[in-house]
Amino acid sequence: MAKRGGYPGGMMPGGMGNLMKQAQKMQKQMEETTKALEEKEYEAAAGGGVVKVKMNGKKEIIELHIEEDIVDPDDIETLEDTVMAAVNEVIRLQAEDEKSQMGAITGGLGGGFPF
Repeated sequence: MAKRGGYPGGMMPGGMGNLMKQAQKMQKQMEETTKALEEKEYEAAAGGGVVKVKMNGKKEIIELHIEEDIVDPDDIETLEDTVMAAVNEVIRLQAEDEKSQMGAITGGLGGGFPF
C-alpha cells in the first residue's frame, strides 16, 4: 500500500498561522466595532411621534419623551402600548445595526466559526 502524501489535517504549511492571524484581526475588528456601536444612539417614535425613545448602543434607554396629548388617565392602555411600540422599535433598530456591522466583519458567519 502506497503512503499518501500531503499535510496532516489537510493544512498547508503556514496555514494555521495565517488562520490565527485572520482570527486575531477579526477579533480586533469586532472589539472596535462593539465599542463604536456602544457609543451610538438610536431613536424611534410611535403613535405618530407622541412617544419618542432614545437608546444607546449598550441597550440602555437614555431618553423618553411623551406628549401630553397621549396621557389620558381613563386610557392608560393606549399609553402603555405606544411606549412599548417605541421601545421595541428602538431595540429592533439597534439590533439590526449591530447585526449589519458584525456581519460585515464575520462575512455572515453569525459571530461564530464553522468548526
